[in-house]
Amino acid sequence: MKLAIIGAGNLGIAIAEGLITTNAITTLYLTKRNPDAIQSFEEYKGVKVTSDNRLAVQNSDILIFAVQPSQFEVILNDVKDLLNDKHVLISTITGFTISRMEAIIGTDHYIIRSMPNTAISVGKSMTCICSNEKGKKRIDLAKAIFNRLGTSISIPEEKMQAATVICASGIAFWMRLIRATTQGAIQLGFDAKEAQEMAMQTCSGAASLLMESGNHPEQEIDKVTTPKGCTIEGLNEMEHGGLSSSLIKGIVASFEKINQISKT
Repeated sequence: MKLAIIGAGNLGIAIAEGLITTNAITTLYLTKRNPDAIQSFEEYKGVKVTSDNRLAVQNSDILIFAVQPSQFEVILNDVKDLLNDKHVLISTITGFTISRMEAIIGTDHYIIRSMPNTAISVGKSMTCICSNEKGKKRIDLAKAIFNRLGTSISIPEEKMQAATVICASGIAFWMRLIRATTQGAIQLGFDAKEAQEMAMQTCSGAASLLMESGNHPEQEIDKVTTPKGCTIEGLNEMEHGGLSSSLIKGIVASFEKINQISKT
């Protein structure tokens, strides 16, 4: 694949690393206003670093945009005259709708929106994808790219705000739960390193159980909650404290906030 990542910041670099390590590229252009900061990537075969977005677009078929929302419109206007019927445009930019992109470059392009999360840096991202009408012909291509960096699913564009909360903000929610479990383990006598290791691996194991079995969480909970046992005692205490309701309220609050931001 002849690829360009326009905006090689933290997310752009994470995507680049995933594509390089899985041998997914023929050529890869990485652009950044200060290219010196990423010059080391030119050590990889087929990778070129530049500050020239137009050069990257001219020499690539797949364009992944990972810039700030305020920069995106300027960049699209700068390169739109170079776009041809081979180009696939993949945006990772929160809140920048397909209709806004079409208003700048026109509707006759393969346009795809994606919402990865920071676990993309370790090949474990949950990436949600949608497209314009023409872009539907390239959805499988986009999924193939992001499946090298984790897992991807196609959703309607109107659910992208919600997906941002569940998948992108969701990383922080799960981190807080792991931190709380770690703190609890420390209180029970484990040192900090042991406590975090136990919390992380148990969280990973719980997710793997659901992915491998296809079971509902309650089915797996039933396997470890015996009558009058310690697990159900702990779960009930957590629910009395509002564990599930607090999580749901937090998710809804984040969703309301992202909708406010999108209107400004």
